[in-house]
Amino acid sequence: MSSDNLELAIRAIGERGERGVPLSLFTTFRIGGPAEVLVRPKSIPELVDIAHAFAGIDVPFLVVGQGSNLLIGDAGFRGVVIVLDGAFAEWKNEGLLVEAGAAVKMPVLARQTAHLGLRGLEWMVGVPGSVGGAVCMNAGGHGSDIADNLRCATILDLRDATVRTRDVEVLDLSYRHSAIEAHELVMSATFQCAAGDRSAAEAEISSIVRWRREHQPGGANCGSVFTNPPGDSAGRLIDATGLRGFQIGTAQVSPKHANFIQAAEHATAADVWALIVEVRRRVFDNFGVELHPEVRTVGFDSLLEPLANNTNPAPQRDTDPTQ
Repeated sequence: MSSDNLELAIRAIGERGERGVPLSLFTTFRIGGPAEVLVRPKSIPELVDIAHAFAGIDVPFLVVGQGSNLLIGDAGFRGVVIVLDGAFAEWKNEGLLVEAGAAVKMPVLARQTAHLGLRGLEWMVGVPGSVGGAVCMNAGGHGSDIADNLRCATILDLRDATVRTRDVEVLDLSYRHSAIEAHELVMSATFQCAAGDRSAAEAEISSIVRWRREHQPGGANCGSVFTNPPGDSAGRLIDATGLRGFQIGTAQVSPKHANFIQAAEHATAADVWALIVEVRRRVFDNFGVELHPEVRTVGFDSLLEPLANNTNPAPQRDTDPTQ
């Protein structure tokens, strides 16, 4: 991307853009350098208008939801960061169909649908992300994932400002994967629920919340760092390698759950990245299993290199919530 293109995009956005906003404000790691320019559209017309403004300009985009699966480099992001707000944080239902904006928090959606006696989304209370990001990565937990309930998603192509609704069948959802591309932004999603008993739904939510408090750490982390390899658990492999509590600088493998990385106050993304690389290498050296990061990384010059010519198969959906 050229500096000229970025300046063209910034001028096109105009007063709607904010310069130099720390992206640590938008990630659960509480890590991330500044955004070159950040916009916070609050409605579909405003978002589409912004997309039209820089349509055809070759500039990187970064869409940030709750930032619960995101590690942003210390240098920040040299491009346009989009944070959805306003109407995108609202949801509605017509009978058993629930339409949620991309910025709706999944735990909120789980609790509020359960209160109405709508069943099927209770598992979302354990995923501290937003609907848009969850659709993009087919987020899941506690034996379910987005693919189980999703009917369709409305998606904006940021290259040409076109809006399309795609049925779940064409989204190619698999374990932590979808066919949604980097230049596409999920604006909303429609889920199919089932009729049920409110008290039973709320009891299930309470059980999930209790389990998470007992088994997973709080604080500054991104949830599960690595996807589970077929037939195994990333957390088990890391623990068996003796890395529970292992630390590099300001980043530590959680003593409570080995597939979590805890960031200290004022931690650096460089330390977290170095820990990811080292954990991955040591697990491969011990077990010959190549772990694949679940966390999305932005702003790093290097990518993770394959650890062997013939690596283990791609990760699969794992219904074990312990990960």
